[in-house]
Amino acid sequence: MSQRTRRDNIFDNFSNIDEYLEEQEIPLDGEGQMDGEGEIDSMFEHYRFPVDKGQTMLRVDKYLTQHMEKTSRHRIQLAIDAGYVRVNEKVVKANYKVKPNDLITIVMPYQRRGMEIRPENIPLDVAYEDEDLLVVNKPAGLVVHPGHGHFSGTLINALAFHLGVSQGPDGADERMGILVHRIDKNTSGLLVVAKNDQAQMGLAKQFFDHTIERKYIAIVWGNVKEDEGTVTANIGRDPNDRMRFRAFDPESGIGKHAVTHYKVLERFGYVTLIECKLETGRTHQIRVHMNSIGHPLFNDDRYGGDRILNGTIYSKYKQFIDNCFKLLPRHALHAKTLGFEHPVTGKHIFLENNIPDDMLALIAKWRNYAMSKVLEEEE
Repeated sequence: MSQRTRRDNIFDNFSNIDEYLEEQEIPLDGEGQMDGEGEIDSMFEHYRFPVDKGQTMLRVDKYLTQHMEKTSRHRIQLAIDAGYVRVNEKVVKANYKVKPNDLITIVMPYQRRGMEIRPENIPLDVAYEDEDLLVVNKPAGLVVHPGHGHFSGTLINALAFHLGVSQGPDGADERMGILVHRIDKNTSGLLVVAKNDQAQMGLAKQFFDHTIERKYIAIVWGNVKEDEGTVTANIGRDPNDRMRFRAFDPESGIGKHAVTHYKVLERFGYVTLIECKLETGRTHQIRVHMNSIGHPLFNDDRYGGDRILNGTIYSKYKQFIDNCFKLLPRHALHAKTLGFEHPVTGKHIFLENNIPDDMLALIAKWRNYAMSKVLEEEE
């Protein structure tokens, strides 16, 4: 692809969510689907502008407008506001004055995609929708977008059908819906999708500024000691396993700053039902943070929660846990609430959904087990 073609088309592909490859520092789970409980925290360079030695000082928004013939200044300003424009690897504001030898890069939270997207009539549980965005309640097991091993049957295919558009050689419209954050295949819950550039940029800025309200429900191994707590630990790739992430001391300089607030909702002795509030949104954040304090998510095969970590040695208990794993054959995590400022109207949107049936069944099973243990002790 020529430089001119890349320059002209760079902002024509906001909806082109591509497979995130492991070598791009994003983990793939066993099915090839990206994981992540918060916003997409890795960016991909779509274009770069090395500034000439003879360039006079000029606002970066004006500079890009001059060098991107098919892109309006308004669209460029939206991208700058969302933190997508960087100079010398640092996010800049629109009034930044470009200087000779600066390196301007435009980054996006997805790679440029070359695959064809076809609409598929996959039912969507729509929690909210207007002309600018929609929020879906994603079921566990639904892959978010096409990628390695998943070229159909994804949320993006479902969105193409829902929005009445298609993409590819015969597609008339490239608007598939724009993901500004993601939840992984085996996490259920609320996910917001932008329908246009203004909505995407506005939502991206809120994720960038950490002003999005998000609460998750999780079941973790062990009896969490404190009723409430906060985990502050950087999150970076595990040097011993590129498919996992690890928590690092904030003073280490390794990984990205991450903060998770948790609150105990109910105790079942060997496991605990908690609510997690994300202050940041790093890949695997809840899973990594809870594992770092000795409480991995129940049945989380990536972080060791898919085996007995607390309880008794009796075979009856082992059978009980096996039945629990069959009841919830995924990690016990659900995105329950989502709050944000509407990027176009400015109205505050707050959504809350029900805990899915598989998690409710697991909670009920543990509640009955805990009650039976209490009764045994009283006899």
